[in-house]
Amino acid sequence: MEEIFRLGEISCPSGTLVIVDGGHLGLWSGERSPAEIDPALLGVDNPAMAAEVHTSVDFAVVGPDALSAARSFDRQPGVMLYDIPVSRAVELGRMFAEHCLAAGLDARLEALPNREPHAQRARRTAVEDGGSFLMFGVPVVVVGGVPSDRHLPVLASRADFGDGVGPRWSEISVRMSAVEAESSVLLGDIRVDWARVLFGDADALNAWQHDEPVDGLADVAFWGAAAEEAAATFAAPELGEPGEDGVRGWTGLAVVEAMEKALAMQSWKEETGRRMMVDFRPHSHHWQVMRQVRASEVEAGTVDVGDARLLCAMTSWGDGYFPVSADLDASGAVVAVRVSFSDATE
Repeated sequence: MEEIFRLGEISCPSGTLVIVDGGHLGLWSGERSPAEIDPALLGVDNPAMAAEVHTSVDFAVVGPDALSAARSFDRQPGVMLYDIPVSRAVELGRMFAEHCLAAGLDARLEALPNREPHAQRARRTAVEDGGSFLMFGVPVVVVGGVPSDRHLPVLASRADFGDGVGPRWSEISVRMSAVEAESSVLLGDIRVDWARVLFGDADALNAWQHDEPVDGLADVAFWGAAAEEAAATFAAPELGEPGEDGVRGWTGLAVVEAMEKALAMQSWKEETGRRMMVDFRPHSHHWQVMRQVRASEVEAGTVDVGDARLLCAMTSWGDGYFPVSADLDASGAVVAVRVSFSDATE
């Protein structure tokens, strides 16, 4: 039998809700071109590959049969192909033309004059009745028509899956209405690499500070087999944060001081071969919400960005691809958006 938990509330003043792995929000370009995002955030340190990221191209599928052609070509959701490296653009165009010819479809690829910012991708997707798009290859789900005049509860259903798996979330949902759903439509999958899912207003994400502190401060935390020895060496106290028993470190340091301590501890760890984790935590929006997540019995937390409230929760399943659906009433209005975990794929 499933148990229902209230994780918190969100607010969505823009009416456009984004569902994404919260750990990937450092990649969100907002109203800026994705070309302005540092390739290092994607794990790209090779200069040639970094140049490919910077000079990628976005394409629109156009023509009378654009939707059918895009769906049957099946490379990305919708009628847009985002973040295509220049070195692959000609080949992609050839493959698409051959596909359309073989299928008898009247459509073509048209390069956009500029890269489309992620905020614009979200708005475009919302206008097209919701769905998903790729952010540097990461699937993001968007739904429009979300009530903008009130806070919306976020609920989670927990079931015991047995066979050594135990109790985990079966789904997390944002509830827009108490009206009974008449139908459901699959919006797409989100890809989770950081074991967490975030529900956030599309406009608020433009002001999201993922790694930059909002107050100029940062924490340093460390734990592991050598934590006690390190604490004695560096005169480090207990961190004192809820939900982090046994973790040592310092809170509320100036960023420069915190960085110096984190680098010193990392050097000590590497030079001595000690087993320990060292975490540098700038007081960013991501830090604010994860601080609550670590302290929460249901592993969820909220953060206010402008007029919007965003919520982040751990999946309880770790990473994977998780389907997102919209429940609709008889008029086609959205009454709930659900992330399902029991049907996840690796």
